[in-house]
Amino acid sequence: MRCTSGKMAAIGEDFPANEILDVGSLNFGELDLTSEDFLLDEVDVHIQQNLEDDIVREALKTGVDLRHYSKEVETELLDVENASIQDYIKESQNIASLHKQITACDAILETMEQMLQSFQSDLGSISSEIQTLQEQSIAMNVKLKNRQAVRGELSQFVDEMVVPEVMINHILETPVTEREFMEQLHELNHKINFVKEQSFKDAKSCNDVKDILEKLKIKAITKIREFLLQKIYQFRKPMTNYQVPQNAMLKFRFFNEFLMANERHVAREVRDEYIETMSKIYFSYFKSYTSRLMKLQYEEVADKDDLMGVEDTAKRGFFSSKPSLKSRSTIFTIGKRNSVLTTDLESPIIVPHAAQKSESRFSFESLFRSQHYALLDNCCREFLFVVDFFMVSGSAAQDLFNAIMGKTLSMFLKHMDVYTNDCYDSIAVFLCIHVIQRFQVLMHKRSVPALDKYWDTLLEMLWPRFEYIMELNIQNIRDCDPQKLGHIDVRPHYITRRYAEFSAAIVGLNESFPSEKVNKLLAKLQGEVENFILRMAAEFPQRKEQLVFGINNYDMMLGVIMERTTDDSKESESFKEVLSARIQEFVEEILMPYFGGMMSFVKDCELHLERGNMETLKHHEKRAQQVIRGFNNDWKKAIEMIDQEIMRSFTNFRNGTQILQGALTQLIQYYHRFQKIMSQHPLKNMAIRSELMNIHHVMVEVKKHRPQGTSAKDVP
Repeated sequence: MRCTSGKMAAIGEDFPANEILDVGSLNFGELDLTSEDFLLDEVDVHIQQNLEDDIVREALKTGVDLRHYSKEVETELLDVENASIQDYIKESQNIASLHKQITACDAILETMEQMLQSFQSDLGSISSEIQTLQEQSIAMNVKLKNRQAVRGELSQFVDEMVVPEVMINHILETPVTEREFMEQLHELNHKINFVKEQSFKDAKSCNDVKDILEKLKIKAITKIREFLLQKIYQFRKPMTNYQVPQNAMLKFRFFNEFLMANERHVAREVRDEYIETMSKIYFSYFKSYTSRLMKLQYEEVADKDDLMGVEDTAKRGFFSSKPSLKSRSTIFTIGKRNSVLTTDLESPIIVPHAAQKSESRFSFESLFRSQHYALLDNCCREFLFVVDFFMVSGSAAQDLFNAIMGKTLSMFLKHMDVYTNDCYDSIAVFLCIHVIQRFQVLMHKRSVPALDKYWDTLLEMLWPRFEYIMELNIQNIRDCDPQKLGHIDVRPHYITRRYAEFSAAIVGLNESFPSEKVNKLLAKLQGEVENFILRMAAEFPQRKEQLVFGINNYDMMLGVIMERTTDDSKESESFKEVLSARIQEFVEEILMPYFGGMMSFVKDCELHLERGNMETLKHHEKRAQQVIRGFNNDWKKAIEMIDQEIMRSFTNFRNGTQILQGALTQLIQYYHRFQKIMSQHPLKNMAIRSELMNIHHVMVEVKKHRPQGTSAKDVP
């Protein structure tokens, strides 16, 4: 029933209780239940939903009368409505009080609304005023910046334009060496440049200071000119160390910069005076130094007769037995002469008067090194000075340097031309070439290219002379007639010794700065020397003596070259091959007189065995008997005689020992091959095989002839 009451109450909201539903007043129009517009499906759904209600379902089950039930519902609704009215009446005072409060709140809120509207209006006017103030502030800020910029520019302009009294006093009265003068000179130079710049902009204020700046400039130029010329004139005093005034000038290098910027003809006058003065000083100094230096050269120098193939007894002075000067070297032996490229390359220069007191004498390359090291040192210092002081670089710096050092360099070249035209000492010329190459590297390390052309000119002068002297020696060896050299023996010849010393010297020097032209000349000279050895060897009647002569000479040359150069040089490798071939041939020759029968027997029989002609060995049985008996009778004595002959033939004990061991080793190999042949059919059935000497006995005897300290590994 509660649910029913609720539903009816919901209906009562649409139709109040005090209003009676008049069915007749309802206008249904033309209600056509058959119309397609009437949605029967929706009605069915609504009915179905009501039937699912529990109360409706219960009422239908119990068979309640709907009219009666409707009246009960209406009664309940009326009771509820009356109760609700009573509740409203009871609360009427509270409701009236609430109404008054709401009315008061509405008045307050209306007042607040008016105040807020007033505030909003005030805020709008304030925002407008703030925007106006902001615009004024921006405008004032722009004006301030413009005024500050104008003030800064104008202040700087006035400062740079005004000539202060302190500047005038220092320029007129202060010595140029004082720091204050230098500072004010910098400032004066700046003001002069500034006024020039502003005059192009037609600044009227330039006319106010132009005269005073011009007078100060003239005064400063006058004082600077006098100072620089005075320093240059100090160079001309005798015994003056010109580095001192040069260093003083470098401290005031800005003076020249000021002259170049403001009075170029005065700067040119100072530069020309410096060039003339220093050119004369360097020329005088180096001319005197070179003259005194050349007096220290060895009195005996090589001439056109001092060639490699000249007979020793035909020499008049250089290769004579006359006592030589102290520390003198021959022109074919380098000795300690290469020290000019190592320890002495950058050592102090030779002082002529000190060397004369000690009676010292020097080779030409030592004098050349001292002379050109002095030139290098002075040129490096001079080039760096002119670059720094005169503010030049590149070709301008080179031209200025050439103007100063040109006469000196020409004098040096003339002196070298005279020397090279009369020089026949190829080692001296080659050492001078290498001194130049090292000095070139040294100057490049110092970043001074001033002498590059001079070095190239010297090399163009020295290389042809070196090649010319080499060709003279090559031709001299080629034309050398052994029959005109007097008595010869199997010992190393003095001509090959000269070649060995000379070749070792040139090869050793050429390793640091390799030159293909030098390698070609050395190869050409080596070929002529080898031909000379063959011609000399042909003077001996016996082949054995020819081989001994060749081995002694090749061994000597190889020893000298390996001592002075690297082991893998072309010359040493070539001589090793030739020496090995000569030794192998000599071993055969030395064994032949004592064991020739066995050696030829072995070679012949091995040839038959290679061809498979075993039966032909029967024809050699008698020959085999002779070989065995001959060997057994004389082998010990033969070994002793071979030992004596080899050690007597070779001047190098170590070489002779190795050759002896090689010969004895070859003998054992021949004997071993002989025994192997004797073990072949049909020779193995010979009764004389029992007389064959045991190879171990032979080896024991061979070991007796091996010097102490050698082993089987030493045997070639």
